[in-house]
Amino acid sequence: MDTRFPSMGRADVGLQCARSYKLLKEGQELTKEEIFLASALGWCIEWLQAYFLVLDDIMDNSHTRRDQPCWFRVPKVGLIAVNDGILLHNHIPRILKKHFRGKAYYVDLLDLFNEVEFQTASGQMIDLITTLEGEKDLSKYTLSLHRRIVQYKTAYYSFYLPVACALLMAGENLDNHIDVKNILVQMGIYFQVQDDYLDCFGDPKTIGKIGTDIEDFKCSWLVVKALEHCNEEQKKLLYEHYGKADPASVAKVKVLYNELNLQGIFLEYENESYEKLVTSIEAHPSKSVQAVLKAFLAKIYKRQK
Repeated sequence: MDTRFPSMGRADVGLQCARSYKLLKEGQELTKEEIFLASALGWCIEWLQAYFLVLDDIMDNSHTRRDQPCWFRVPKVGLIAVNDGILLHNHIPRILKKHFRGKAYYVDLLDLFNEVEFQTASGQMIDLITTLEGEKDLSKYTLSLHRRIVQYKTAYYSFYLPVACALLMAGENLDNHIDVKNILVQMGIYFQVQDDYLDCFGDPKTIGKIGTDIEDFKCSWLVVKALEHCNEEQKKLLYEHYGKADPASVAKVKVLYNELNLQGIFLEYENESYEKLVTSIEAHPSKSVQAVLKAFLAKIYKRQK
């Protein structure tokens, strides 16, 4: 589990399970078994994420991940990475069976992981089919589409899953925490908008990867906002150059983003999102749940990677 990053990227999503469980226990000293089980669930989340990312990089034809070559680009790996991804995924049910089979919430854990995996794969599918040759159409790119992709592809596994695991360990029924789920989904959407912003404006040395959303014709928050704010001439330029791997085309799109002041629009969105999330969190009746959600939000607010 990569713990090098002080602010939360996807690299420490597994740690959030143990952190959340500790906060839910309201400062009680955890037993060795509790620490182990919370850590085991965190590793299951890390295996799930690793599985998704190994295959996602292949599908997106990406070059770097966490400042290293994507796994499928490592010499002698290539498309063997597909099978490696499957092996990573297979760790999850094995770990759950070995350490949680005797727990009252075992079936709920299995259902949770299965559902989150399905939601994430569905988000990935929506993301991919919008970038197919012959299907590329910027007129389809709206905030509604972006939200749907992000909610399923990112928010459920990166934000809801760690907290849901902690709640199950704490003996809670997830059906009683729909409000928590909704807040975490909103937080995940905010996180992905940050990711879209950093893909274009972030320093590759800091974020650990080279952004390719423009070249890949991604339904990025930036292009959706650009379409909302540009005039007809600017829209024509965007239609002509967005989704092309040519560095000159990418540069023209970035110049347009600067002309439209998308950095300023993002900062306004970030502040509004933060205020709305804080208001929603503070409305929750449980102080321990508030602490979990506030800790999560503090990890991502104003992040640079």
